[in-house]
Amino acid sequence: MLIDAHHHLWKYNEHDYVWMTGAMTSLRRDFLIPELNAAMSASGVEGTVAVQARQTTGETDWLLELSARHPFILGVVGWIPLCDPDATAHLDRFAASPKLKGIRHVLHDEPNDFFMLRGDFNRGVSLLSRLGLAYDILIFERHLPQTIQFVDRHPNQVFVVDHIAKPRIRGGALSPWREYIRELAKRECVYCKVSGMATEADWNNWTTAQLRPYFDVVLSAFGPKRLMFGSDWPVLTLAADYSRWAETFRSWIAELSPAEQESICHETARAAYRLR
Repeated sequence: MLIDAHHHLWKYNEHDYVWMTGAMTSLRRDFLIPELNAAMSASGVEGTVAVQARQTTGETDWLLELSARHPFILGVVGWIPLCDPDATAHLDRFAASPKLKGIRHVLHDEPNDFFMLRGDFNRGVSLLSRLGLAYDILIFERHLPQTIQFVDRHPNQVFVVDHIAKPRIRGGALSPWREYIRELAKRECVYCKVSGMATEADWNNWTTAQLRPYFDVVLSAFGPKRLMFGSDWPVLTLAADYSRWAETFRSWIAELSPAEQESICHETARAAYRLR
């Protein structure tokens, strides 16, 4: 079984998706359940985790509604205003849904690279563990040093690093990303998604061989029990179709034992997000 631990859905409008700039024209349309189903079925994916793409509570409501209607959406990583003094009230309302499995804030778009160290933000994050919710970390390589500090403030919190922390694959740089991701992985509460890699490379010319060293680093650092598959669809479509990415991932794990493959393909996602 293969679980896609990271995909998005959206009804496109200019106001909510201002990050779709320049060459991202192809993303400026609706990507909904029928399109996702077509991509999944061609790649042997049986379950998914839907992740927020807008920083609104309406987004969280919408994804939870979709998950209630479509059983293959096993969980939702939503958004709530973690810095808000009323963050507890927001969390308690959404936590009533059994499909809410995590919360994410788009840290890498914050003007302040040290946003994750703000007191109000950390107060909000400290509320998640009592509800059994994971926190998804969306950052660039340059945020890794302060992310280690952030994680160390919450030893009982489950964290999931999105897109292997977006190393500079296009430029072929392994350091200092490699050293920082290894240090972060020493925290047993941190998991990592093998996702978002093709879009950090040259969209039109990336190769499996070019991406493989980055996969090898996270496999060595986190091990199969804390590594999971993610597509980042439909953002993925800027650089590859769903099938190509799934095939690339499967080629990398083919050398692992059957038990290790089971972990990366679905058991890690189930553990990190407490999926049923």
